[in-house]
Amino acid sequence: MGRPSNILLLYAARAVRGFADGFAVIILPAYLSATGFTPVQIGLVATAALLGTALLTLSVGFLAPRYDLRNLLLAGAALMVATGIAFPNFEGITLVLVVAFLGTMNPSTGDIGVFVPVEHTMLAQNASDRDRTGVFAWYSLIGSLSMAGGALVAAAPDWMVHLGLGEMPAFRAMFYGYALLGALAAALYRLLPHAHVQDAKPHAPLGPSRGIVYKLAALFSLDAFAGGFVVQSLLALWLFERFDLSLTAASLFFFWTGTLSAFSYPVAAWISKRIGLVNTMVFTHIPSSVFLVLAAFSPSLILTLVLLSLRAALSQMDVPTRTSYVMAVVTPAERTAAASVTAVLRSLSSSLSPALAGVLLASSFSGLPLVICGALKIAYDLGLLVSFRHVKPPEESRPPL
Repeated sequence: MGRPSNILLLYAARAVRGFADGFAVIILPAYLSATGFTPVQIGLVATAALLGTALLTLSVGFLAPRYDLRNLLLAGAALMVATGIAFPNFEGITLVLVVAFLGTMNPSTGDIGVFVPVEHTMLAQNASDRDRTGVFAWYSLIGSLSMAGGALVAAAPDWMVHLGLGEMPAFRAMFYGYALLGALAAALYRLLPHAHVQDAKPHAPLGPSRGIVYKLAALFSLDAFAGGFVVQSLLALWLFERFDLSLTAASLFFFWTGTLSAFSYPVAAWISKRIGLVNTMVFTHIPSSVFLVLAAFSPSLILTLVLLSLRAALSQMDVPTRTSYVMAVVTPAERTAAASVTAVLRSLSSSLSPALAGVLLASSFSGLPLVICGALKIAYDLGLLVSFRHVKPPEESRPPL
């Protein structure tokens, strides 16, 4: 690898996957509700999806040093196709949990899953220290914009019903569309050259940076555990239950929040060049958590949507900076394993909370998951600042040119 065209192919594949996730994350709870699933069962499905994602991501992270990165991406795309085909053809909680566990459907807004450590590694191999954060900012920007576009398409089942198609056939059509997008992602990955992890040692995926990676992973896990209380599927369910929000209105709202999140990424890259990666992560994240807590107590739909929009404008600024920071503080040979370990522990941690959130959504104060999420995220931010404010990436350690 080494050509900008390869980065553009990865960007294009990220856009395809993001578009698919954008509508899947909204129609999934609506589909499960329409089939008679309770909030508690929907929370269990989200937990199963996140737990399965974590285990698959861990496997990819440790397989990457021994296998062709392009082939791993193709295998992930094939699994995406199978997920879209399987979901609408299985009924009953047990079978749905199995599909959620083995599949690629992402119940959260974050880009997690089997593709992440491989794509991050390939991008990092093509970026200089100076450009790395910008490369990941564009990657995140494209992902969020595509997810926002996908969120708009989540209203399609309502349109299909108005045109005379039944509700269940409309949902099935959306899942099959997800499968087709998986096939398109596979076509893009096939255009990439064969690639392997630079200087990889198959039996030692983590070496001198092990301590830093595990410490970061522990902190990221707290953040992910908190985020699991308000994964987008459950946030959509909360809006459906609390304010009787329609699927069409929800798709429009999540389009705009996704757009706000998307344009925060280049802003985060710009800020990080002035105050550093860790400071950017912390000082944009804390206000977003405050807005989330306030939304839990909001008495009106309009105020709630405003607060959640403000949160969306700030909450994802740590995504490109966090990714860039992890890639910067480890050696090139450790990048895939570092991305995998941090992503896996995030997924495992986030998989623990949706089931609990589903129980809390049925309580007398349905906004409690939002409060818990905000409080834990603030604790994470303070822990990150205390632990890593003096651990600088290469571009911050050098004197400015």
